[in-house]
Amino acid sequence: MSLMVSISGIRGIVGESLTPETIVKYTAGFAEYCKRGTIIVGRDGRITGKSISDIVVSTLQQMGCNVILLGICPTPTVGLAIEKLHAAGGIAITASHNPMKWNGLKFIGSSGMFLNGEENKQFWTIADRGNFTYKAWNEQGTLTEDPDFINDHIRTILSLPSINKAEIANRKLKVVVDCVNSAGGNIVPKLLRELGCTVIEMNCEVSGIFSHTPEPIPENLTDLCARVVLEKANLGIAVDPDVDRLVLITEEGTPFVEEYTIVSAAKFILEAEKKLGRSGHIVVVNLSTTRAVEDVAKEFGATVRRTPVGEINVASKMKELHSVIGGEGSGGVILPEVHLGRDAIVGIGIFMQLLANYGGKASALKASLPQYEIVKNKIELGSLKPDEILKRLHGKYSKTETTNFDDGLKIDFPASWVHLRKSNTEPIIRIIAEAKTKDEAEQLVGRFQKEILG
Repeated sequence: MSLMVSISGIRGIVGESLTPETIVKYTAGFAEYCKRGTIIVGRDGRITGKSISDIVVSTLQQMGCNVILLGICPTPTVGLAIEKLHAAGGIAITASHNPMKWNGLKFIGSSGMFLNGEENKQFWTIADRGNFTYKAWNEQGTLTEDPDFINDHIRTILSLPSINKAEIANRKLKVVVDCVNSAGGNIVPKLLRELGCTVIEMNCEVSGIFSHTPEPIPENLTDLCARVVLEKANLGIAVDPDVDRLVLITEEGTPFVEEYTIVSAAKFILEAEKKLGRSGHIVVVNLSTTRAVEDVAKEFGATVRRTPVGEINVASKMKELHSVIGGEGSGGVILPEVHLGRDAIVGIGIFMQLLANYGGKASALKASLPQYEIVKNKIELGSLKPDEILKRLHGKYSKTETTNFDDGLKIDFPASWVHLRKSNTEPIIRIIAEAKTKDEAEQLVGRFQKEILG
């Protein structure tokens, strides 16, 4: 497996494609890209995170950068710290939802946002060029440790005008939390307790030994679903290892569905804006996100703009259009009032307030939203040539259907859609289909699997 270098950073298998030499190359390149300014460093809870963090921090200091080390924390906490501490950039050490043998580096600019396409090209050019000039013994960068910055993250959420701690606490909500023994293990339970919730912790030890396959999708959350029912809890919450994706479980032990994290967040923010007499907003989501977002937006006089998949693509468009809310259907919520990055901590605050305002059960809240079914699958690349496949299918369907070739191929049918694209983080083609029923969505996925494989 070769190193994966994309708009999402670098990612590889530790000891194979992700080696100390590779880490030094990209860290030194980033230091030069940031003009050797102050760099924030944080990591998820993976067992390889400490050794990689040591390499990253030492390399940055050798390049003359002052380093503020947050330790184990969510990736969005790193972005927030860059903004609040006016740093030149940041590095989050994580492989997101990939298995334990993987790790990686996500690079964040001085704005607190991930590097965009053009910025990445500039950075990669520097890293590939090499021949870095390291500083003399008396010009090394300093190291400052700030392991409590997660408390600043929590305070930022609690200070949002739309969040009312007393209203949430009055609901006396019981919540089961699964943080897969990674970076959410400290911050998620702490935020919920600050909001007056009773918290039952699952896999919150921050040991880095993932308790199950870490991607927060239904097949990996069966224990959480069962525990919610057993504890007679009001809600289940799951986050991925670096806490930028939020997935919810209803009191019935059934998935709220990751796509509906952003749907519910959009509903909450647009409703709050309407109460303030403001309308005509723009919501930004990616091409793979459910049509339910359009339905909710229409209800509040808002419009939806879509971008290629990737947090920076959504965040950049949000910044350009002054969007009040956006995100991705993988459980990612972006609230620019906090910062322009996916943030499960923001999502939790929003959802707990939405549930408090609603007054009913999570299952009823889900049922009140526009209903669609999304089915996702993937095909290992192997010898497949994805660009040729997508070009062939585009030629076939563009004659009769609405197609979008901005990011892979999206085909919009009257009552459904399918999106086919190469993953930024894994050697696969993703197939995502949405329809009014699960059977219809599954049939669409099956049909295009056959078309891809020829």
